[in-house]
Amino acid sequence: MVYGIAKMLNFAHGDVIMIGAYVCFFSLLHWNIPTVFAIILAMIICTALGVLIERLAYKPLRAAPSLAVLITAIGVSYFLQNAAQLLWTSSPKVFPSVLGDTSLRLFGGQLSVSMISVVTVAACIVIMLGLTWFTGKTKTGKAMRACSEDKGAAQLMGINVNLTISVTFAIGAALAAVAGVLLCSAYPMLMPTTGAMPGIKAFTAAVFGGIGSIPGAMLGGILLGLIEIFGKAYISTQLSDAIVFAVLIIVLLVKPAGLLGKQVREKV
Repeated sequence: MVYGIAKMLNFAHGDVIMIGAYVCFFSLLHWNIPTVFAIILAMIICTALGVLIERLAYKPLRAAPSLAVLITAIGVSYFLQNAAQLLWTSSPKVFPSVLGDTSLRLFGGQLSVSMISVVTVAACIVIMLGLTWFTGKTKTGKAMRACSEDKGAAQLMGINVNLTISVTFAIGAALAAVAGVLLCSAYPMLMPTTGAMPGIKAFTAAVFGGIGSIPGAMLGGILLGLIEIFGKAYISTQLSDAIVFAVLIIVLLVKPAGLLGKQVREKV
């Protein structure tokens, strides 16, 4: 959503995932807040953080070259990682699973699937359907699509472009908090660099599925996850990430817009 509307690579998104996981961690273990309210608190704090990052770091660079925005995004990412180290130290913390260690047994107990995996897939489907409806049916969602097409024309039609981009960052940051909780529940090791690789893979999944396509982003994420798992199982554990990015390169050579993306002709 952020790249499709604001046309910028927000490499700090993975670190917002990490912040959301830390907020939920301390809410559960130190403040004894119930799980649902801990997740809501993480979403609120990440939403405020996302809007703050957009206002302070990205808004002044609206008309700047894309390279300046890219370098700023990388700088924000390192700033959040180092701030987390100062606040919570770099020592790993064991994240408590929000669903415990329960599993779902299928085919007479021959197949066991952890409940956190089931909830993660279900949450992804619900969020994907919700975002698709939001961008297609609501006034704010239509404003986002208009800004994605042409910010200048959208502004001439009375759309508040700055507010629309801030709302986009707010939604993305809130969903990052949910992602952080689900990620650390499945892989319960939390540290300041936890969100670095998932953030890169999230952007990779969006490119794989097709930039600007919400169902494409989900499809890309599922396919990349399957490629990584089968790569670890049948080829090499050490080369699994390399296999993922190699497949991405091959797909983009064949279909540059991604699996569900559309080729857009630019007028010059």
